[in-house]
Amino acid sequence: MKYYQVEDMNVSAIALGCMRIASKSVDEVETLVLKALDLGINFFDHADIYGGGKSEILFGEVLKKNPELREKMYIQSKCGICDGYYDFSKEHIIKSVDQSLERLQTSYLDVLLLHRPDTLMDPKEVADAFDILYEAGKVKYFGVSNMNPMQIALIQKYTKHKLIFNQIQFNVVNAGIIDNGINVNMNNSGSVDHDGSILEYCRLHDITIQPWSILQASWEKGCFINHPDYVDLNHKLQELSQKYQISPTALSVAWILRHSAHMQPIAGTTSLEHLEDICQATTIEMSREDWYSLYLINRQLP
Repeated sequence: MKYYQVEDMNVSAIALGCMRIASKSVDEVETLVLKALDLGINFFDHADIYGGGKSEILFGEVLKKNPELREKMYIQSKCGICDGYYDFSKEHIIKSVDQSLERLQTSYLDVLLLHRPDTLMDPKEVADAFDILYEAGKVKYFGVSNMNPMQIALIQKYTKHKLIFNQIQFNVVNAGIIDNGINVNMNNSGSVDHDGSILEYCRLHDITIQPWSILQASWEKGCFINHPDYVDLNHKLQELSQKYQISPTALSVAWILRHSAHMQPIAGTTSLEHLEDICQATTIEMSREDWYSLYLINRQLP
């Protein structure tokens, strides 16, 4: 496993996303957590809405059974998504953290992310909530999810706490944050900047990008590995998997890790074998030529 230094945290290059553990038993979640730690993963990503809170409850039961594990891991959770609306009010942020801590059976979160932009937010309220949570020892670090540069800058203007993560969708199929940077000053679809140059902004401000849905084409299509709509991509992945001696799945994650922004992919699997496979991505360094060969499938350079 590779590690990144983020503030005073030495975090694994791959994080385990816990959205799907809600359907598992405590014993199954315990086995998954222990496997992740054995593979070198020390960063676990939650959200208050995952499984309606059940994902955090099950993870908390694992920590209750194994209290010594808490010091071996970083726990991140997210808040702000409600039923039919978003809420970044001070009261909601504080209440959400308190409820997550209760479910997780821990006294603090290493990281809290604001889950999706709340256009009605008062950034001063967000800053107040951050201060209260930090001073109470309930949250060490803060970040955001699915936000563009101006939204991040607006929050950062009012809070003294550095925003250290931005969790956004990114993979070899969904690479819009790359497209607009490559097609600068061109009159084509790739030049359309949908996200305000979020990749470059995060790099300029030392914000670590956490890609989610790292193997997913879309909610409708699911995973792009062996999907009939991505024949050319899968053919190239098969070809390169023989070269690097890792699976197409691991190679797809290695493609993300190859970027010099030092992103931290969120692996959302509950399969022990799949998780072990994904972690093989950290064992190779993909060449520049091979990275571009994957990127340029169904795309072209200007």
